[in-house]
Amino acid sequence: MKTNSNSYTIVYAAVLVVIVAFLLAFVFQALRPAQEANVALDKQKQILYSLNIRGLQDQAAAAKYKEVVTADEIIDANGNVVDKGSKGGTAAGFKLNSGDFKAGKLAVYVCSVNGQTKYVIPVYGMGLWGPISGYIALNDDKSTIYGAYFNHESETAGLGAEIKDNQKWQEKFQGKKLFKGDDRNAIAISVLKKRDSNDPNSVDAVTGATLTSNGVTDMLHDCLGQYIKFLNAK
Repeated sequence: MKTNSNSYTIVYAAVLVVIVAFLLAFVFQALRPAQEANVALDKQKQILYSLNIRGLQDQAAAAKYKEVVTADEIIDANGNVVDKGSKGGTAAGFKLNSGDFKAGKLAVYVCSVNGQTKYVIPVYGMGLWGPISGYIALNDDKSTIYGAYFNHESETAGLGAEIKDNQKWQEKFQGKKLFKGDDRNAIAISVLKKRDSNDPNSVDAVTGATLTSNGVTDMLHDCLGQYIKFLNAK
């Protein structure tokens, strides 16, 4: 085949495409286990953050997660345990995502912090520019918030992104109540622009990020509302 012919050029380009595609696929498969491990570690850290456990390096965080998470349960909307999960929290509920939540599979992380039982519930919603998510840790009364952590994909830096970046704002959720008084049939915790400073059911909205703050409220009401029967179970 003549090297200066059109057919040679086409064959040569096709061979190069195949080789590059093979190399990219090989690299992707080689790196995939490490990428999945990093994603899992980040998720474990977020759960620890909701339990007010921060500042740990990777290995220490992974070890702490295995220590404090006694089960990663899967429950249904009736509060029935579908899968008890396991100690170390990676066998069942840990594998669920927002799609599973929409399908009625609800994750609950049963944890022990300083000898006290805590329940961590994942939440999913929409901010101003894209998906937001988080974890809400509850005391064993299943009403008082022990801690909270929120994440986002594309909120504005310095505004909506503060739900993730501002630890002090997240700490405002500590001690707040999910329910209004004795009414445990509806989630009351909200993020409000104007609120009574003594209100146990609300947190100040992020300054300049009203729509993102509204998204957090909707997320908490929608997601935690699916856990009502679990939250009312003794």
